Amino acid sequence: MFEQFVNGLLWQISVLVFIVGIVMRIFAMLRHGRRKDLAEARGSAFAGALWTNISRFKSRPEIAEKIRFQTISGYMFHLGLFALLLFAAPHIEFAKERILGFGWPAMPNWLFIISTQISLLGLLLLLLQRLMNPVTRLISRPDNYISIGLLFLVMLTGCWVYFQPDSGLAYIHLFTMELLMLYFPFSNLMHAFLFVSSRAYTGALFGLRGMKV
Repeated sequence: MFEQFVNGLLWQISVLVFIVGIVMRIFAMLRHGRRKDLAEARGSAFAGALWTNISRFKSRPEIAEKIRFQTISGYMFHLGLFALLLFAAPHIEFAKERILGFGWPAMPNWLFIISTQISLLGLLLLLLQRLMNPVTRLISRPDNYISIGLLFLVMLTGCWVYFQPDSGLAYIHLFTMELLMLYFPFSNLMHAFLFVSSRAYTGALFGLRGMKV
């Protein structure tokens, strides 16, 4: 019963909520638009948007030392997660069977283990930094901790399934993934889809004024 629910109705609902929720969030952002800029243009909005998107992958020198811990932890988590999502063999097989109809070469087992360890460690370090730093602890909301908890569960159950593929744990992993998909459009995890446009918007505003940010 649980397997049928997770593999059927809940999967369909979570995909629908995930896609519709993301589209609605993006549409709401685009509909909001921006106010007309009355200042005389002194630079290129496009160049400012492009520069800001590229430059923000590196911390500003003035604060790089102060945020080095979360910068390294953030890259550990995001790069490891990116590798797991796109190149873990079970994910490729899942995408081939249910979504795309084709696959691509998967990472070897040793690289899966390394990517998992790096990503999980990065996630835990980010949580530790959030809890121990008085500033981040003060501005943190329940959403931040729910997102971290769901991501951790998805990755943890994914590891179980990878090394015990015939144990029935695949449905537990899929269930946690569906919970994450249902929560995703209403959480701060939307930055995965919005960070480029957010950086571009800020960069374009300053670019028109001939300033770099």
